[in-house]
Amino acid sequence: MEEKKVKKAKAIKKPAVKKAPARKEEPNAAFAAPVLSSIALHKLGRPFGAHKKRKLLGRGAGSGHGKTSTRGSKGQTSRAGRHFYLGFEGGQSPLIRRMPKRGFVSNFKKTYQLVNLCDLSRVKENVVTPQVLKESGLINDAQALIKILGNGSLKAALTIQAHAFSKKALQEIVNAGGKAEIINV
Repeated sequence: MEEKKVKKAKAIKKPAVKKAPARKEEPNAAFAAPVLSSIALHKLGRPFGAHKKRKLLGRGAGSGHGKTSTRGSKGQTSRAGRHFYLGFEGGQSPLIRRMPKRGFVSNFKKTYQLVNLCDLSRVKENVVTPQVLKESGLINDAQALIKILGNGSLKAALTIQAHAFSKKALQEIVNAGGKAEIINV
């Protein structure tokens, strides 16, 4: 009998991978101040996703944006310079015109900054003006209209200047010995 010679497959040697030497980290390396020489304007990069590539349109069917160039079919919406007003519904009667209108909205409505009598106990002065109310934090704007409401009571006699007073507030101010002065606009 003849012995068959079996060829052994040669083992392929992989190139040896050199490992970088381990770096010794300082205990507070994460909180260490950055090296100033590594920070410079010409080394700054934009954050990922900050700038997208422009979508190329009309470059043939293979590009994925060919033929109608992502504008759908024919008509006004496929043209350049199309314009619709806000709420346009393609000729259908718009929702704002279909809804019933009720009531009345005045163009001359006055909005007041409201101050209660109980809040006036914070004020240390005898004459309460809009500037004093602003400084004490009871109102936001000294130039806007102010109305004093009768919630609470006054213990000291104060002279209060405001644009309007409620009936109860007027009564409380007079009962405490104070005065209510109306500012005319």
